[in-house]
Amino acid sequence: MTMTPWTGDACSLVDAFRAGDRSPTEELEATLAAVYDSDLNAFAHVDPDRARAAAESADLTKPFGGVPTAIKELDAVEGWPNTEASLAFKDRISTYTSVYIDRLLTGGGAVPVGQTTASEFGGLNVSVTKLHGVTHNPWRRGRTAGGSSAGSASAVAGGLLSLATGGDGGGSIRIPAAYNGLLGMKSTFGRLPRSPFAYATPNTVCMGNLARSVRDSARFFDVCGGHDARDPYSLPKAPSFEAGLGQIDLAGKRVAVIPGLGKVPLEPGIEDHIRAEAADLIAFTGMIPVDIDLELPNLTAQWMLGNMATLVADLGDLWPECAGDLTDEIRLGVELSKSLFNIEVAAEAERLRVLNQEAMAGAFDQVDFIIAATNPGTAFAAEATTSSPEPGPMEKVIANPAGVAGLKVALGAARVAKTAAPGLPNRIFERALERDPDTLAMGALTLISNLYGNPAVSIPAGTLDGLPVGLQVLGRHHEEALLFDVALAMERNKPWPMVAPSA
Repeated sequence: MTMTPWTGDACSLVDAFRAGDRSPTEELEATLAAVYDSDLNAFAHVDPDRARAAAESADLTKPFGGVPTAIKELDAVEGWPNTEASLAFKDRISTYTSVYIDRLLTGGGAVPVGQTTASEFGGLNVSVTKLHGVTHNPWRRGRTAGGSSAGSASAVAGGLLSLATGGDGGGSIRIPAAYNGLLGMKSTFGRLPRSPFAYATPNTVCMGNLARSVRDSARFFDVCGGHDARDPYSLPKAPSFEAGLGQIDLAGKRVAVIPGLGKVPLEPGIEDHIRAEAADLIAFTGMIPVDIDLELPNLTAQWMLGNMATLVADLGDLWPECAGDLTDEIRLGVELSKSLFNIEVAAEAERLRVLNQEAMAGAFDQVDFIIAATNPGTAFAAEATTSSPEPGPMEKVIANPAGVAGLKVALGAARVAKTAAPGLPNRIFERALERDPDTLAMGALTLISNLYGNPAVSIPAGTLDGLPVGLQVLGRHHEEALLFDVALAMERNKPWPMVAPSA
């Protein structure tokens, strides 16, 4: 009888099923027991009946046949809660299943255990919501699991199961992967379909998973990838990533090492750590380091406000009555967008996006890869509602009732003023960036690849003060196979623990 969940990768669990060393039903029972006994708070919903039915009928010939699998709560599964991690939708049930999830469960044969926690609407790289409370990092309780794919990362690194889905609109796979010592691939935009009901804006969200190994991630993309007509931006199915692993000679490939990509301020020790890990990677692959100049303008503020359009559409008539149900940060985002977003902000966002595209294209004319930190530091406090080490001016304002009242007055004035002075919001953002660079740098190390649409992977790269560090490698559009082989080289030469030591 299997007493504890599998601590290897999902692919090796499939091999164990096929060899008769484990059974899907026993594995599921061990998983369910571990989930119920865990203090990580990684799960938002568990469906043991559906999971048991799937395990009993598991087809072991399928790529993930019989593997207990967690689904991020922002992914739709018919009959499961469709809360988007918000109290505003706490009673909503999904009437459909996302296309890529259906492919994972049907063609892939995965066993759906339940939903993992996420940040509200996927809006921040934190692991705390009003609906579900705090999700913890299995490497150290009391530290964040990151976000928005918080519960998926915590569950996989915490030894509860070996496979979980995620989504990355600004770093939401790579950020928690790095904080939890996992591999996180953000593919070329469109590699996995977002359908049905895929918004055209903001064209940055990529679906994927949190993985213990390179082959788990490669197999996942093989199973779930391919065009779907309901997402016109989705790409045709690529040749098998898993079958191609290890087939590319990386010797002679050019790489630029820029730990603080976009001039993002890094916490003490991170730059030296990333440079040392990058040097090791370069040494055992034979890649050639190249120095390049890469200037990336910061459009975080304009991008964040523009993204609120889909949230406003989602909330519909519930706003503004639902404002009290939202986390302070999401509520503030809606208020800011309604007060400050206008055609001038949209125009500036597009101008900066084009400049970013030109800069990234110029960089990839010179190198094959860019290596950077995934996060500016190691996992911060689990209860924190932003990733800044210390509360910034805006956090201090919204934590104070008097500050909130004053902010509402200021936003009302800004709403009026922007009519007479349409350029005012952009000047406000420029001043905010000067005064509080950490706030507007949140996720900036990862966001650039969402804006540009190129693939980027966070690879486990040792620890700093006992907490995982992620080394992020960026590649050209459609070259995931190259990134998988870079990650494979790291995995073979500097293998990482598949679960947290304390799990």
